[in-house]
Amino acid sequence: MFNTLLVEGNASFRQALSDVLFSYFPLINVEEAGDGEDALSKVEYRRPDIILMDIQLPGDNGLQVTKEIKRVYKEIVIVILSTHALPEYRQQAFRHGADCFLSMEEDTYMDDILALVEAEMAGGS
Repeated sequence: MFNTLLVEGNASFRQALSDVLFSYFPLINVEEAGDGEDALSKVEYRRPDIILMDIQLPGDNGLQVTKEIKRVYKEIVIVILSTHALPEYRQQAFRHGADCFLSMEEDTYMDDILALVEAEMAGGS
């Protein structure tokens, strides 16, 4: 089974994204975390294949959580999601180990998420 972790502080957005993933990929396993601490604990016992990480989380930000995860689990694909398309956010995401950066300002961000998940499910991009 393909394991996905959604790390997002907004519970309603997290649920909506989870619903979309299930509708496109019925056999996917989706775990959810509302903050960095919860994400780190779920990574340890679930070992997700891909993480969709909000850049702004309660407590630690998504960049710091990404760095901590990548220090131990380099093989996990981490996609940073941001409401801002600022170049400095993108640069910081990659400096902290993210594999991809998606701006939710883009009209195609949901299609981009689905394409990334599909590519990873097929064996990597």
